[in-house]
Amino acid sequence: MRITDTSDLWWKNAVIYCLDVETFFDSDGDGVGDFAGLAQRVDYLAQMGVTCLWLMPFYPSPGRDDGYDITDGYGVDARLGNHGDVVELIRTAKDRGMRVIADFIVNHTSDQHPWFKAARSSKDDPFRDFYVWRADPPPDTSEKVVFPDKEDSIWEHDPTTDEWYLHHFYSHQPDLNVANPKVKEAIAKAMGFWLQVGFDGFRVDAVPFFLNEGGVEQGDLEQPHEYLRAMRTFLSRRSGQAVLLGEVNVPYPEQVAYFGGKEGDELNMMFDFVAMQAMYLSLARQDARPLAKALTERPMAEISPDSQYATFVRNHDELTLDKLTEEERQEVFAAFGPEPEMQVFDRGLKRRLPPMLDGDPRHVKMVYSLLFALPGTPTLFYGEEIGMGEDLSREGRLAVRTPMQWTGGENGGFSTAEPEALVAPVVTGAYGPEHVNVADARRDPDSLLHHITTLAQRYRECPELGWGAVEILDQPHRAVLAHRCTWGEASMVLLHNFSPEPVTVALELDDAEGTVLSDLLQDDDHRVGEDGVEIALQGYGHRWLRVQHPGDRRLP
Repeated sequence: MRITDTSDLWWKNAVIYCLDVETFFDSDGDGVGDFAGLAQRVDYLAQMGVTCLWLMPFYPSPGRDDGYDITDGYGVDARLGNHGDVVELIRTAKDRGMRVIADFIVNHTSDQHPWFKAARSSKDDPFRDFYVWRADPPPDTSEKVVFPDKEDSIWEHDPTTDEWYLHHFYSHQPDLNVANPKVKEAIAKAMGFWLQVGFDGFRVDAVPFFLNEGGVEQGDLEQPHEYLRAMRTFLSRRSGQAVLLGEVNVPYPEQVAYFGGKEGDELNMMFDFVAMQAMYLSLARQDARPLAKALTERPMAEISPDSQYATFVRNHDELTLDKLTEEERQEVFAAFGPEPEMQVFDRGLKRRLPPMLDGDPRHVKMVYSLLFALPGTPTLFYGEEIGMGEDLSREGRLAVRTPMQWTGGENGGFSTAEPEALVAPVVTGAYGPEHVNVADARRDPDSLLHHITTLAQRYRECPELGWGAVEILDQPHRAVLAHRCTWGEASMVLLHNFSPEPVTVALELDDAEGTVLSDLLQDDDHRVGEDGVEIALQGYGHRWLRVQHPGDRRLP
């Protein structure tokens, strides 16, 4: 395959940036971020190396679940702008070479959605079967509840018709019945609408839940993955380069079906929750082996080469640790979230990375180097590039959904409104805008922002990181992850030290004597000798080494 072919599957080596429009930049001083403000900041994102924007929900909503409880799948929250503002944002982004994808919620609606208001009014209403109902009292389903601090069942009694409706999430978010052809048609129309507006695909929320594979009798799809396959077919028919990026937090063996196996005809991309959680266990232990094990267990031989994993350090939800054992989870809690207010549901953390690592710039930079060096597509959550912290006084996932910090001035430069009018409080303390902001980071050549900008550029220059096969390299240090990504004739060796102690890594490579390993992050070369090569790593050090064989004309 040629390098020029990579654009056909742009998601394989994209740099994705997730943001919430309402907390990014306020252009009109009302305290709420908006599409006009985001459009003004597109050049900042382009300069950083972002190639794909992922927008969190911007649809009309009562706001009881931060926008994931929508009332109109075709609408735009009036606080954020209108359809014209959305089109202008997409035009501006594409003019800078960026694609734009939107969060798309298939599993549920708000209970204030016109469909549900009609559905609960009568058992005979035409919209009744848009949702899943049962007439008999439900059994105990407390173990299936997603938010155990708020709900004790996935069924809610509705007194109007004396029946129960299904909700895997909050009771104000009734689950859609995607087994109903009319619901499928309505979802397809909404997807088609936003594709026509100009979006390049969707991040699909809670995929396993809307496929109803949890043992619920009513509303189950006879062939759940047929619906996901039909969704992908529709998307490809309407827009050949559009992407479906799925939120699928299940073990690796179960992920194969969501990709569509070797046919690759369901989700294009999937977040790698397993590797993310293994990474935090490795960080807590200063032992790279849990992450190395996860990478080797990815079912790459069972999925299409067009499919892709999206890697991430942080996302917009709690930092879930549910795939770790109880003992492993407690290790991570002890290292990075020992206080109860730092934890969520005893299964995750409500923190951002820099405070977890005590602000150590070497440690933080190593982790973000790892993000871009792992095989897959790196995904950033807004504010990560400057090292923002969390607001532990806010409940659950809202702790990391705070206003973007642009300057050291009032409200962090997010808005000119009075602080009490802001959509969310700005972080205070050591990670407040007076200490952490874009303006200062831009002027500091050693800042995390400059580091991540460099990583994004190098990642884009190294298609083997997005396309290549991964190999874990043998070496003597448990604190070091040494892996190699190879795609055709292009190959890279990547080293990351999870320990604060310096080490020298001895590698036995199959490459011919005289092969040069050229460091892409610093001015340093290493020549492979008869006995391999030795490379020094500082504490929390990291190296990106381009493998250059004699006569190789690839740029180092």
